[in-house]
Amino acid sequence: MAEQGSTEKKHPDFDFSLRELAGSMGDFGTLFPLALGYIAVNGLDPAGLFILLGLTNIALGLVYRLPMPLQPKKVIAATAIAQAWPPALVYASGFGLGILWLVIALSSLMRRLVRITPACIVRGIQLALAITLGWQALQWMRPEPLLGVIAVMLIILLRGNRWAPASIVIVLIGLAITALRGGMSDRWEVGLTLPALTLPRLDDIWTGMLLAGFAQIPLTLTNAVIAPAGLIRDYFPGREVSERKLLFNMGVMNAIGCLFGGMPVCHGAGGLAGQYYFGARTGGAAVLEGLLEVGAGLFLSAGIAGILAVFPLPLIAGMLLMVGIELGKPALKLKGWEFVLAAGTAALSVITNMGIGFAAGLAAAHLQKALRKNGS
Repeated sequence: MAEQGSTEKKHPDFDFSLRELAGSMGDFGTLFPLALGYIAVNGLDPAGLFILLGLTNIALGLVYRLPMPLQPKKVIAATAIAQAWPPALVYASGFGLGILWLVIALSSLMRRLVRITPACIVRGIQLALAITLGWQALQWMRPEPLLGVIAVMLIILLRGNRWAPASIVIVLIGLAITALRGGMSDRWEVGLTLPALTLPRLDDIWTGMLLAGFAQIPLTLTNAVIAPAGLIRDYFPGREVSERKLLFNMGVMNAIGCLFGGMPVCHGAGGLAGQYYFGARTGGAAVLEGLLEVGAGLFLSAGIAGILAVFPLPLIAGMLLMVGIELGKPALKLKGWEFVLAAGTAALSVITNMGIGFAAGLAAAHLQKALRKNGS
């Protein structure tokens, strides 16, 4: 999973190479569709969404000097898009969750949860996410499966190519296809746009928490805190970022970002796996992605929603499929009871949700440990 013998010396704090840029695009499979849904269905301002996303990426890259992906909060996004929430409700739900994350991070709750969670349960959550991403990728490939196959082949052929990184080639091919289909000329608009201040109302905060915010909590604690912290330890030995810091990050960036038109965001194991898979190794990846997003939000926000709407999604699906495969590998290397617990956690998470899967897996792990102790 991580490169053999990886150390801090092998990966400098910052590298602004083409490889880092390619790696920064590794989580576009989850970012693109949900960002598009927020813009097209909910009417979120593209300027605020992309500028805040970019500024947050730049800040994370400079602070942690590691790839630190940002993704939409999936429960909030899926519910908001399906129910066509107004922008004010989306912003308020993100703000409410941001305050909640800060409260948990500044208390001892996160440390206690991490201390009682075995590594195999974390692997099970990663496996569940891998299955979910892979299935979603296959669904997105259905309209044009050939494009999905081409994306997978390009990834296999070019993954280690420093001069033509796979994700950049795929994005350029997608833009070329969009242009050939006439999807660029009437959507390309350039003009300076700044985000607007959006103050949430208390009743919107409560409504957003009731409709989706409380359901988001277990998914965030598992997939956006515990699982990515484990991946960082795997990918970057000696440069760990604690679960508490990850949760504190999300508290700050949601509480502040949603005041200026930013969408509710989180870290994510799938996003980190995608960025690492496609070449991200330093804080330069986050800074490069952030600069692109700030530029797009400032100068291209008037036309960006239209371009994203016609971008060939099967190409992104190919990237998502390969990320899912990579993310699931560590769980498959487990043996004995650890594999059984990881597989059970993953299965229940996929069938129900990650919160239930995590709770049941955690209970089973401690029950198994108690039985072994009493039997010894």
